[in-house]
Amino acid sequence: MMNTMTTDELTIAIAVPLEAEYVEQIRAVDPSVTVLYEPDLLPPERFPADHAGDPRFERTPEQDERYWSMLNKAQVLYGFPNESPAGLARIAESNPRLQWIHAMAAGAGGAVKASGLDPETLRKFHVTTSAGVHALPLAEFSAFGILNGFKRSAELAQDQAAKVWPELRTPTRLANGSKVVIAGLGEIGMETARIARALGMKVSGTKRNVEAIEGIDEVTTNDGLAGLVADADAVVNTLPGTPYTEKLFSTGIFSAMKPGTVFVNVGRGTVVDEDALLEALNNGQVSYACLDVFAVEPLPRDSPLWSHPKVLVSPHTSALSAAENRLIAERFCSNLRKFIDGEDLPHLVDPVHFY
Repeated sequence: MMNTMTTDELTIAIAVPLEAEYVEQIRAVDPSVTVLYEPDLLPPERFPADHAGDPRFERTPEQDERYWSMLNKAQVLYGFPNESPAGLARIAESNPRLQWIHAMAAGAGGAVKASGLDPETLRKFHVTTSAGVHALPLAEFSAFGILNGFKRSAELAQDQAAKVWPELRTPTRLANGSKVVIAGLGEIGMETARIARALGMKVSGTKRNVEAIEGIDEVTTNDGLAGLVADADAVVNTLPGTPYTEKLFSTGIFSAMKPGTVFVNVGRGTVVDEDALLEALNNGQVSYACLDVFAVEPLPRDSPLWSHPKVLVSPHTSALSAAENRLIAERFCSNLRKFIDGEDLPHLVDPVHFY
């Protein structure tokens, strides 16, 4: 669906916490755009880019009525209402004027799916994601995970905690000249590849549509992943969670890796069979796993990943940075200009496959 509205009709509502300076940037995109922003109706942020805001925040019935009235006046929303799938479902039903919602997350497909809206309803408006905004922090975290594995940081921390000075010094591995496989050569994957190449690593990876990519040694679909990982020193997953990627990293893929492979996951937890990963950690196929995402979040307290000596557990925070709100607002402003000019919007959520 292309935008056919005239700009003098366009109203945008800010549905999630956002600093006033970035609201002004949105207003400045076009003088004919009206931006509805009532900060007293939005929960305070507990930290930078806390899009859901303080969970203790509650609107009075009068405030809640004002909040939804504001959202129902808009054709464009900045953020999901209440930053939740339920909020998305409610606005889709109550606002027939709705044309476009910009999501704060890079992987908003899961929330769209969780809303329970049918494809016909979802085709009535666009949902765009903030994909790309998080590419640099995720890529840096991926490099951090690889280097942790190569430089034996887990073992060093254990020795330090036990005040052990080993009699024999153990060598570490060089990133330079090693091979990394990146499952998912999208924006996050390509930024990870850029940093890996800067460290002197050789990069291969997977992409839905196979094509030659400058600086990437080999590109296959996910069907060729087992062949790629066979001689990899490190493997990074950046893939979204979809029916096509669920438990892609299975016993078969981990078994195809050479012993001692470092594994990093900054994509979605559902892409990894965690039982298969634990088996690979215990038999040495994987020497170290740096995990920011999990099949169930928060990670259940009884998960053996918490206490595994070769695992770093990160609570799905690797994409966060102090600059996130600014970067998302800049992305939204760029998209808004395209929307006003009738151009196609980037990073649309597929209403059928949810990526």
